[in-house]
Amino acid sequence: MTEQSEVAENSSPSKLTSLAGSSLQILSGILGNFVVKRFLFFLFVVWIAATVIFIIPRLSGQDPVKEKLLLEAQRGGAMQTGLDEMAKTYQKRFGLDQPLWTQYTNYMIDLSKLNLGVSIAFFPRTVNDIVFESLMWTLGLMGTVTILAFLLGTLAGAFLGWPRRPGWLQYVFMPLLTLSAIPQYLLAMILIFIIAFKLGWLPLFGGYSPSTLPNLSWDFIVDVLRHAILPAFAIIFSAIGFWAIGMRGMMINTQGEDYMIQADAKGLKGSRIFMRYAVRNALLPQVTGLALVLGTIVTGQVLVERVFSYPGIGDILFQAIRLSDFFVIRGIVIVIILGIAGATFLLDVLYPLLDPRIKVRNT
Repeated sequence: MTEQSEVAENSSPSKLTSLAGSSLQILSGILGNFVVKRFLFFLFVVWIAATVIFIIPRLSGQDPVKEKLLLEAQRGGAMQTGLDEMAKTYQKRFGLDQPLWTQYTNYMIDLSKLNLGVSIAFFPRTVNDIVFESLMWTLGLMGTVTILAFLLGTLAGAFLGWPRRPGWLQYVFMPLLTLSAIPQYLLAMILIFIIAFKLGWLPLFGGYSPSTLPNLSWDFIVDVLRHAILPAFAIIFSAIGFWAIGMRGMMINTQGEDYMIQADAKGLKGSRIFMRYAVRNALLPQVTGLALVLGTIVTGQVLVERVFSYPGIGDILFQAIRLSDFFVIRGIVIVIILGIAGATFLLDVLYPLLDPRIKVRNT
């Protein structure tokens, strides 16, 4: 009786509640430590990358201000007399005449305040304004087409890798494989020639018509959408094949897994095995790839945006390189690094929740 009473006392609801609470506190502590460690690593990566960005251009020995003034003098046919004095004035304005350590300190302080400096080529506009404006165009285009390409490509790949698929789907694989092998800028030029130039259905280039005043009206929104269709198709047609091939391979790999054999042995419906067992497990690497791709969409598609003269981050980066605008180039690269590092950080934190096979340990 004494042993039974002790067992009953130990298994009372209060004891079980206390044990569950203690376990929850331990789990929260482990997850908290893990998130903090990953965030500190994220800050470390950003610091290293920002430092490298600061050092590399200065190793070339080129003066971005003088290069810009020389370029403008050659374009205007002006004499180069007094160019050195003018360059010194601009160097002082941009802080390039200070000691290297002082420049680095000011650079890191400004970066901590998200201040990317002032553009040389588009002076007196700030790099923040230039990058933000172009980033909105890129995120609107790339964010939409990336999600669409992921959904369509993953769905197509899931059916292509399923043994019980309809017979006609086998003829879809080769076109997808071909599209994934064609460079996006080449697809862009083909679409421009056929749809815009020959048929005249859509605009040739730009983010909106030059005669249209940007405003929140339906006419402007429709005009922007019409200009975005061709760049979107050029990216989607190529990206669908990429996602479909990856998903098809993962679906094929799941066929010999124990959980698939057990699901068949239980006599479950094919649709349930397809969605709950095959697709669910094959989807994890796709989600990883999507997170990394979303982190890089801030880079835009430099060649595609340039072909269409689309006012995104890729087109601005091309112009900044052509105009030797050191500060805009640096600002865009920093934004790209923040996007990639941020996506990696979120993936590290969320992946244990997506995949129960991954455990977080307090080390």
